[in-house]
Amino acid sequence: MTTRREFLVLAATSLAVPEAARAQLDPNLATNRKAAFQEALHRIVGDTQVRRGRVKLQLPPLIDNGNSVPFSVVVESPMTEADYVRAIHVLTEKNPLPDVVSVRLSPRAGRATLSTRVRLADTQTVTAIAQMSDGSFWSDSAEVVVTLSACLEEGLI
Repeated sequence: MTTRREFLVLAATSLAVPEAARAQLDPNLATNRKAAFQEALHRIVGDTQVRRGRVKLQLPPLIDNGNSVPFSVVVESPMTEADYVRAIHVLTEKNPLPDVVSVRLSPRAGRATLSTRVRLADTQTVTAIAQMSDGSFWSDSAEVVVTLSACLEEGLI
């Protein structure tokens, strides 16, 4: 029979297990995150092809703390009535929720830029997608190494 002290020690150490180790113990975790990312991507672009270019995602390649990771997205666009960026979407592969931010724009914005901070769960690829007024989608991705993860599983919070 497990004593209360043994149970408390076991419970405390299980919270400290890194996500990579949990993913090895639960292979469905990584699969579910990939599926959630693909589902979010499909919700945004549907069956339209996403091309690379016109979008520049800037974020540090190495970050000490995943609680506040600065990034910016710049889209090449004249921002005229005939040619402008309708939306900028940012997705992550390993966060519990892949949709980080979606911003709607109009020609009145003047420039198609976005700068903010985000929480990242682990070392991962961040993807920025720009939806243009002609219905095309453009993207850029960047890998970021996170030494201290920020997001925990919903059940552990």
